[in-house]
Amino acid sequence: MKTLPAGQPAPDFTLPDQQGFDHTLSVMLQQGPVVLFFYPVASSSGCTKEACHFRDLASDFASAGAQRVGISVDDVAAQAQFAAQQSLDYPLLSDKDGAVATAFGVKRRYLTPVKRATFVIDRDGRIAEAITSEMNMTVHADKALAAVQGLT
Repeated sequence: MKTLPAGQPAPDFTLPDQQGFDHTLSVMLQQGPVVLFFYPVASSSGCTKEACHFRDLASDFASAGAQRVGISVDDVAAQAQFAAQQSLDYPLLSDKDGAVATAFGVKRRYLTPVKRATFVIDRDGRIAEAITSEMNMTVHADKALAAVQGLT
């Protein structure tokens, strides 16, 4: 399955965050757009750079009314450790069985468990932007911020 493109409806899901609390996409969207970024492995150097860039742009995303949410196939304990080590101020969801990654078309069999991909999801549940750069860790937050600032 290919990565879901802009214009497609985002699959709804419920997953636990780093503290074990469930988050449901359709519920989060009631509060505004969601920037959902998939990362391969918690605490790896590339994923740390990407996650910290999302952290560092917190006020910009808040001004745009968007929620940042990270997601990987790491378990809740690994997500908790990653969030604590990097002072991440947003939910890190545990997609342990990869079902959500599969639904978004980012699950892999080889290399890393998931593709590095970011989805800007508008309040209507449609994907407004899909960012799929594997090697440029900062482009995800930068492009996602530009996309949410352009939503009306």
